Amino acid sequence: MDEAVVDEGPRVRPTGAMARYAARYSGYRQAGLPPGRHRGLPSPWLTLIFTLDDPLTVAVHPEPGRGPQDYTALLGGLHTTPALITHPGRQSGIQVALDPLAARPLLGLPAGELAGLDLPAEDLLGPLAGEVRERLLAAPGWPERFAVLDALLPRLAEPYGEAAPEVRRVWALLRRSGGRLPVSALAAEVGWSERHLAARFRRETGLSPKAAARVVRFDRARRMAASDGGRLAELAARCGYFDQAHLAREFRALAGVAPSVWLAEEFRFVQARVPAAVQAGV
Repeated sequence: MDEAVVDEGPRVRPTGAMARYAARYSGYRQAGLPPGRHRGLPSPWLTLIFTLDDPLTVAVHPEPGRGPQDYTALLGGLHTTPALITHPGRQSGIQVALDPLAARPLLGLPAGELAGLDLPAEDLLGPLAGEVRERLLAAPGWPERFAVLDALLPRLAEPYGEAAPEVRRVWALLRRSGGRLPVSALAAEVGWSERHLAARFRRETGLSPKAAARVVRFDRARRMAASDGGRLAELAARCGYFDQAHLAREFRALAGVAPSVWLAEEFRFVQARVPAAVQAGV
C-alpha cells in the first residue's frame, strides 16, 4: 500500500525573548512524495534546523569542496550560492530564521565566522541542541513544538556584547528598504567610510553591505514570486531591479537557475511556499 501523502507547513512568529532574535519558525512535515531535492537559497537569515524524523541530507553545500553530509540539527551562515538538500520522499523538522546580529548574544561569535558554512548545530549550541530536539520529538503538535523553541533557545543568551550601533543601523536600513539603498548612502547615514563600513559589516554578518543588499532584494523577490505565481516583469520593478532580464540574471547567480525553473522545481516543497501570513511579516 502506498504511503499516505502528508503535507504540513505552519509558520509563526517567535514570542517572548526569541522575538528579538528570530523572524519566524517554519515547521514542515511531508511524506508519501517521490524522492526529491530542495534548494536552500540565500536569505538574510541564519538557518537553524532541528529535524523530527529523518536526518537532513545536504548534498551540495554553499562552501565549495564539501561532500554530502547528514544532520539531525544544522546551523548555517549567510551565503550567496544555494545548498542542495535531498530527501527520500519524506522530511520533517522546524527551521528557525535567526537574525545574523543575534549570533553574538546567542552563539558567542559574530555571524561573519559562519559565512558560507553548514555546521552541526551542537557545535555551537552545545548540549542544548540535543535537549531541544528531544523536547520537540516529545511534543504532541506544532504549537507545543514552537513553544519549546520559545522556552529553550533564550537560555543560550549571554552578555557577549552586540554589534556596533552603526552596523545595526545599516542592517535595519537594508532590511527596511528591501536592499535598495546604495552603499554610499548607508555609509553616509552612519558617518563611516565605505571601506570601513564594508569591513565592520562583513565581520558581523558574513557579507559586505553590497552583497547583503543583493540577498535581501533577492529574498523579497523570490517570496513574492512564490506567492503570486511569478509575474516577473512586474516583480522586477517592485523589487528594484532594472528590468526582468536583471532579475533573471540575479536569480541564476543566487539560486543557480532561472526564476521559472525554480518555481517549477520548488513550489511543491513546503520550505519554498510563502503563505500570505509570511508576506505580512510572519
